[in-house]
Amino acid sequence: MFSSRREFLKAASVAPALALPQKSARPRVATVRDSSFDPWVEVDAAKLHHNIAEIHRRANRPILAVIKNNGYGCGVVHVARVLEPVEDVAGFAVVKLHEAMTLRDAGITKPVLLMGPFDTRELPGIVARRIMPMVYTPVGDAIDRVAASAKRRVTLMVCVDTGIGRVGVPFRKAAPLIRDLASRKSVEIAGTMMTFTEDPEFDPEQLRRFESLTGELQRDGVKLGRRHAASSFTLFQHPDAFLDMVRPGMAVYGVYSEDAFRKTGVMNLQPAVSLKVRVAYVKMLEAGDSAGYERAYKTDRPVWIATLPVGHADGLPRNAAKGGRVRIGGAMYPIVASVSASHSIVEIGPGGPGDVVPRVSIGDVATIFDAQPGSRPEDLAASCSSSVYDLTMHLHADLPRRVMQP
Repeated sequence: MFSSRREFLKAASVAPALALPQKSARPRVATVRDSSFDPWVEVDAAKLHHNIAEIHRRANRPILAVIKNNGYGCGVVHVARVLEPVEDVAGFAVVKLHEAMTLRDAGITKPVLLMGPFDTRELPGIVARRIMPMVYTPVGDAIDRVAASAKRRVTLMVCVDTGIGRVGVPFRKAAPLIRDLASRKSVEIAGTMMTFTEDPEFDPEQLRRFESLTGELQRDGVKLGRRHAASSFTLFQHPDAFLDMVRPGMAVYGVYSEDAFRKTGVMNLQPAVSLKVRVAYVKMLEAGDSAGYERAYKTDRPVWIATLPVGHADGLPRNAAKGGRVRIGGAMYPIVASVSASHSIVEIGPGGPGDVVPRVSIGDVATIFDAQPGSRPEDLAASCSSSVYDLTMHLHADLPRRVMQP
């Protein structure tokens, strides 16, 4: 017996192929052709470059590429390494401090904005790594101390809350804080930013508040750095909010944050992320058989099914079994039964007299989503009433990432 899955896979890689029986025998197992059954993520470098070009064509502004939450599933370092040489990319933005540190440890030299919270005790390490903190509280005195110790100015960005209520200094109280920071010799304000609520009726008021505040400060000679507000959503909705720089996330990865945006023709985005896995098992169920927890799938006829070793622990939503489809060998097959932590099941065709060998075999590559029409992340999300963000941001960090170069 094998003591671990790793030992089993190692043995399978050198074992002879399993021959199909000459006579009918259920369940029938197809030939083992590859032992690498763990799901993996593919990141297409050429498509990342294409999407950045589309964003720049649309906005004609420097791009602060948001690569938070492990690069929207692509891997934060992978994305940064692909995009750092691109002239139109002014820098990168993350939310977690460990991601900012990881980028610097990986040799990324372009500006990195930390949009998430930090403790003032972490400031020395942040400044030492030349990470820009996003600030919205009175931290000027702490910055003075750190700057004096580091013997250089601290570069930062100021976040203004114009109505989203999440983080940021409230716009009515922002001017004194910004003036205080700008007056300190220890501080260099590289940017001033806000975030839209994405409420079409309220967004114009948010922009008015931001422009009123920043306009007043600029007239008084306060240096605000680059003003930015435009996320991927805003690229489609509010060209008047492009300001000095844009801050897209999802669009960088070629995914439309709203399905309606696909029909506008504003940008031709190409998904740069794919989730793939190899078929682990193929068998035929008889009429009356079942599959999945709580017998979620019951057959009324002979039918072939394939087991995919990918589940909700990897990032495939549980409700993918309610309308989702995957592509195997150029054909689309429905996800059935239930999505468990590490497995899902697809129906691959009818069985019947003669026990005909199915079109799918063990080792075939199953594409959960990629850039092809019908298999895009937006398509899978729409088919099972899921969020397209769940398909990318929830990809498990331990899944292998393979960067596909042009």
